[in-house]
Amino acid sequence: MSVAQSPKLSAPGSDAKLQDWLQYLESLHPKAIEMGLDRIQSVAAKLPIQSSAVKFVVAGTNGKGSTCAMLEAILLASGWRVGMYTSPHLINFNERARINGETVSDIDLIQAFETVQANRGNVSLTYFEFTTLAIFLLFAKQSLDVWVLEVGLGGRLDAVNIVDADCAIVTSVDLDHQDWLGDTRESIGWEKAHVFRAGRPAICADPQPPQTLLDYASEIGADLWLFGRDFNYAGDRQQWGFAGRSARRNALAYPALRGANQLLNASGALAALESLRDRIPVTQQAVRQGLIQAALPGRFQILPGQPVVILDVAHNPHAAAVLEKNLGNMGFHPYTYAVFGMMADKDIDSVIGHLARRIDRWYCVSLPGQRAMPGNQLAEKVREVCSKHRTAEDGPVDIEVSGTVAQAYDAVCQKATPDDRIVVFGSFLTVAGVLDHLGRR
Repeated sequence: MSVAQSPKLSAPGSDAKLQDWLQYLESLHPKAIEMGLDRIQSVAAKLPIQSSAVKFVVAGTNGKGSTCAMLEAILLASGWRVGMYTSPHLINFNERARINGETVSDIDLIQAFETVQANRGNVSLTYFEFTTLAIFLLFAKQSLDVWVLEVGLGGRLDAVNIVDADCAIVTSVDLDHQDWLGDTRESIGWEKAHVFRAGRPAICADPQPPQTLLDYASEIGADLWLFGRDFNYAGDRQQWGFAGRSARRNALAYPALRGANQLLNASGALAALESLRDRIPVTQQAVRQGLIQAALPGRFQILPGQPVVILDVAHNPHAAAVLEKNLGNMGFHPYTYAVFGMMADKDIDSVIGHLARRIDRWYCVSLPGQRAMPGNQLAEKVREVCSKHRTAEDGPVDIEVSGTVAQAYDAVCQKATPDDRIVVFGSFLTVAGVLDHLGRR
């Protein structure tokens, strides 16, 4: 499946702002997503992006961002110089790149864009490929100790995979991006497994990894670490502990990142750190400090105040199932409202199905962009799926259509009582719309 791009624009001038560059990059390639490494490798060969830094590459259907955030926080607490690259962003593009815990500046990004532009020749790069090279340039310039890199889509043909990971992590494997990765866990697992490298640690935090992932790791001779075999965790209500191949970390506080899967993500991060402990040792205190300081907006993020507002970028069935479990673990709320917007190419029915019995009043919105499903069509989906999943005990479900995320959020806030809760989910754009509306960064 290809996604149409904006009409091609002229290259920005010397006085261009960051937004000018980003608009230009969106128009540069005829497709928004085009898998393959040939284009980016040909340009990368001309750029000074080589670095002796230890490189973690993190792939997976869900949990990538949380794992990266925990790795970054623990490594920074140990005194290492760290660059972290994640995507997509919520509000500002700069969120994608952090150096020693600070987001990169507009000026540094523009200078990196200019360098990539000067060296790409006639090679047409996608937005993601171009920006990935620019951020690698920034990291290489800083002489960092560690790079933490989140894969954008899949693994095998993702731009980030031009880097040979010293340790690769696959957090989870589930159905998402089927148009590019295949429509089974086996095909998707094979794609993600290609971030593994021969003879190097390959961490899999999925409790039930696809056989294709196991086979690929064996085929190339990767040092495969499996959850349940090579590392695990246990905990009670007060604290938890991690056990790896030879290291144990006990009496750990629960991660600041909320959610049912965060101990699994934390375990994958700790296994990765254990696998490279000879090159980048981290202290027990740094682990404790990092876990309670790691922050990642939009991942079961609960805003202060009443009613309770939960922001979650869940946009595939696996993430929706986790969100449903997290909502179930919360205390009683008379009504649960949803501000809900999704992309049309997602498995919308399954996402709604997981939340159908948790949400009483839906406000469906039209997100920006051609890929988004219009709010009125989304409302019909909600009505159809809820009729199949809700019982008489669940009571009636209310469904409304709002023009924008901001309008939906304001409408919900007017109706919800202090004891109710509001869930904003379905897409990064849905969460970003509320954060932007509230003036949060």
